[in-house]
Amino acid sequence: MTTLLAIDTATEACSAALLVGDRVFHRFEVIPRLHAQRLLPMVDELLIESGVTLQEIDALVFGRGPGAFTGVRIATGMVQGLAFSAGKPVIPVSNLAALAQRGWREHGAEAVCAAIDARMDEVYWGCFRLIDGVMQAVSGERVCAPEQVAAPDGFEPQLGCGTGWSYVDRLAVQVPASAADMLPDARDLIDLALPAWHAGETVDAADAQPIYLRDQVATPKGA
Repeated sequence: MTTLLAIDTATEACSAALLVGDRVFHRFEVIPRLHAQRLLPMVDELLIESGVTLQEIDALVFGRGPGAFTGVRIATGMVQGLAFSAGKPVIPVSNLAALAQRGWREHGAEAVCAAIDARMDEVYWGCFRLIDGVMQAVSGERVCAPEQVAAPDGFEPQLGCGTGWSYVDRLAVQVPASAADMLPDARDLIDLALPAWHAGETVDAADAQPIYLRDQVATPKGA
């Protein structure tokens, strides 16, 4: 029986999900700037509800970015702490892939362009296609101005999802439908992490690193 604990704080949403066999326990709240206060209580609630201890979990999963710098750091630090304390491996998952997976789960879209508002008049961007029930990247993830986004040749997206689609009038890619209010959800991290777990593709807690996409994370203007 596979048991995975996933957490995500890369956007305004704070979520946690616990897979125990074929059952998923879940918490999801949109709470900007309160992730650090709420995430551990969420995890405790899931462990109590499921009757599983942290030591009984096979691996921990986290949204490794891209997303809000502070949020991505919170998830990274939290998963490292939990993994160290329990002696468990970690599976990093792309937040753009998580958005695409949610697009499939909620809308049945098998080809998705995911975009997260990166502020500074830019978006985090990636295109994904469903393969064997899991969203796989068909292009590299990048950060760019909305007018510079691009889809691979021959890729016909069925859905655009994520806060980056608030720039829909400026994005250079056209989609039949978009969901600009969609945020990554830890339950979708579980679906994306399962193939990695079965393939033995995990990392040690010390090697669980955030992915920002921007080279300069917090450099003051003019520096």
